[in-house]
Amino acid sequence: MVMAAGLGKRMRPLTITTPKPLVRVAGKPLIDHVLDHLGDAGMRRVIVNVHYLADSLEAHLNAREHPFEVMISDERDLLLETGGGLVKALPMIDEDPFFCLNSDNVWLESARSCFDELRAAWDDSRMDALLLVVPHTRACNYQGVGDFHLDQMGRVSRRRAGHVAPYIYTGIQLLSRRLLVDPPEGAFSTNVLWNRAIEADRLFGIAHLGQWFDVGTPAAIKPTAEALLND
Repeated sequence: MVMAAGLGKRMRPLTITTPKPLVRVAGKPLIDHVLDHLGDAGMRRVIVNVHYLADSLEAHLNAREHPFEVMISDERDLLLETGGGLVKALPMIDEDPFFCLNSDNVWLESARSCFDELRAAWDDSRMDALLLVVPHTRACNYQGVGDFHLDQMGRVSRRRAGHVAPYIYTGIQLLSRRLLVDPPEGAFSTNVLWNRAIEADRLFGIAHLGQWFDVGTPAAIKPTAEALLND
């Protein structure tokens, strides 16, 4: 599942006429960086949700050659946020667990792909979600204070207000369908589901061993492109 329905407000003015997944970095749209990784990982089906400037994004997906089937989860009528978008797309998802990614992710792999790392770390008896996180030292362009802590078992806890957390969420996760049981109605954030999993000790994380790039604003495009082209 690739989350591509957002409004991209932090990337304005570029996103006034272009959906954020089609903003170009290092010569290609952001979503193509994600789709190329998915192709390299051997995915056989990819669901992409659309809302903002959906026609142009869907046209791009239709024009591009893919080594996998692409399906559209249409949110043109109502933006459902990340959690609601997952619920809407769930009937199209035939795997359990399944990967979920943000469409604006840019990252470099280490010796093994992050998808293989997540698969290897997955424990269905203990987990409802497994997040890929990255330490500050491997988070390029990132200026924030972090999102999460991991204990020795890999269980996730949130950053406390006024403190710095050592790990940043990359926008990549492996999810069980259990996480989506009895969801709220309508639009809601995946944070609602994560909080429920944290309370049940079923939200886990592993650290990404490669570099990850925060491409949330126009100012991040040039340094990201330079790093990718020099890799």
